[in-house]
Amino acid sequence: MPTKIKVSNLELYYGEFHALKKINMDIQANKVTALIGPSGCGKSTFLRTLNRMNDLINNVKIEGQVILDGENILNPELDVVHLRKRVGMVFQRPNPFPMTVYDNVAYGPRIHGMKDKKKLDEIVEKSLKAAALWDEVHDRLKRPALGLSGGQQQRLCIARLLAVEPEVLLMDEPSSALDPISTLKIEELMEELKEKYTIIIVTHNMQQAARVSDYTAFFLTGDMVEFDTTESIFTRPSDKRTEDYITGRFG
Repeated sequence: MPTKIKVSNLELYYGEFHALKKINMDIQANKVTALIGPSGCGKSTFLRTLNRMNDLINNVKIEGQVILDGENILNPELDVVHLRKRVGMVFQRPNPFPMTVYDNVAYGPRIHGMKDKKKLDEIVEKSLKAAALWDEVHDRLKRPALGLSGGQQQRLCIARLLAVEPEVLLMDEPSSALDPISTLKIEELMEELKEKYTIIIVTHNMQQAARVSDYTAFFLTGDMVEFDTTESIFTRPSDKRTEDYITGRFG
């Protein structure tokens, strides 16, 4: 499979704190890559680097390269708005806007200049179907999104992301606030979405990482200890610290 994102010698500092240390990783297109490791080890920081969300934090210094389809996204001249259209993010807690289901999904296309009502209707339906939500909400499009269940809200946030036609989906513990049934729906959804998108997920749930991902990276105190196929990481890790973490001996 082709490499979608190539990370080379990535270093990140919050002030004096060295949060990411010489990260090198090739993220494959149309695969799910899971980032695992204890809290505070750099997983979410790494994820946010991939669409420049760390730019919003004061006193951050980043070195190295993150190459997306041949282009270094850390280039200061890069159009960050366009980057975040290509590389979208779903957060830990569902964060639908306080507007209707329809307007949530249409929000992105409208921001990017789409005014055609018929086209917007098509985008909304297509995105909700892609997020496995259309059957549940097609008769509630004009109702407030905040009236949906937590699991539905999270899938709505995914639909909102898909509406602007991204290439990469970043998911920061997308099911940690959800019940088991909603979690299963999100996992099934990832399996379908990777046919069209490259997905990178942060998860603290080892079973989830084993179930949904093709590749897994284990982070520990800012280092990427190990990166391999998920099968290798979970059945024959090459580093004792990886084995200790996934078997629950620490973390």
